[in-house]
Amino acid sequence: MYKIMSAATLFIFFIVLLHHSNADVGTASRYSPPYLPSGCYGTEATQFPSSNLFAAAGDGIWDNGAACGRQYLVRCISAEQPRTCIPDQSIQIKIVDYAATAVSPASAGGTTMVLSDKAFGTIANTSAALINIEFQQV
Repeated sequence: MYKIMSAATLFIFFIVLLHHSNADVGTASRYSPPYLPSGCYGTEATQFPSSNLFAAAGDGIWDNGAACGRQYLVRCISAEQPRTCIPDQSIQIKIVDYAATAVSPASAGGTTMVLSDKAFGTIANTSAALINIEFQQV
């Protein structure tokens, strides 16, 4: 019985070891209306998903505008204040703007992405200005 458990444990270890994630880690802040005009689609109001889960891309993912329209799965993984992240909550956002030229200021500068108020509030307590995120392009 000891050898069977040991082999099973070893098997699980290798599965965990071989499993890898394609997600990146970064930071997110939030911004409030007005959101127009945006750096991707100007004054076109139809650019926003009906869910209002969208973001402005920071310099790290902006890619000279190629980020426009990209969709990311995003989840809060930590913040300076305990219990800021909403556990087990992920969102899918659309990039509609460039953080450096957004009409509204971000709650914190230099982040990977600046989430809309609705997007930020879905994954974190809105009293926070900055959160650490895991994100993956979909």
